[in-house]
Amino acid sequence: MNLNFTLFAQAAMFLTFIWFTVKFVWPPILNAIEERQTKIADGLAAAEKGERSLEDAQGKIEELVADARTQARQIIDQANQRANAIVDEARTGAGQEKDRILASAASEVEQEVNRARDELRGQVAAIAVAGAEKILSREIDAKAHQQLLEQLAAEI
Repeated sequence: MNLNFTLFAQAAMFLTFIWFTVKFVWPPILNAIEERQTKIADGLAAAEKGERSLEDAQGKIEELVADARTQARQIIDQANQRANAIVDEARTGAGQEKDRILASAASEVEQEVNRARDELRGQVAAIAVAGAEKILSREIDAKAHQQLLEQLAAEI
């Protein structure tokens, strides 16, 4: 065997192997690598987009929570104002009711006082007639002295 021929044969086989690898093996490997790079790039882009969306969503959530708190404060303030208004209305109504009850009670007291005075006048007149009968030891004619008794009752 000749060393030169073996060297050329091995070189030819190596070149054939390189050509075969470049022609048939290398393109699918490059395609797979490029597809993988594309998927990785798409995944990274999607991850970045997701992070931005998450940050945007968190910002919107914070805004919504702040708006909800503001609305809740407004509702609570309105409820407190309404409660105060109801209390004021109740106080006003109670004051009016108190005044009405006091006026009614004063009217009833005045009527009772007048009735008691009239009754007392009648009793005083009867006592005066009885006293006068005993003092004079004779019977007094009530019809004849009615005007005098009425004047006496009015003075009392």
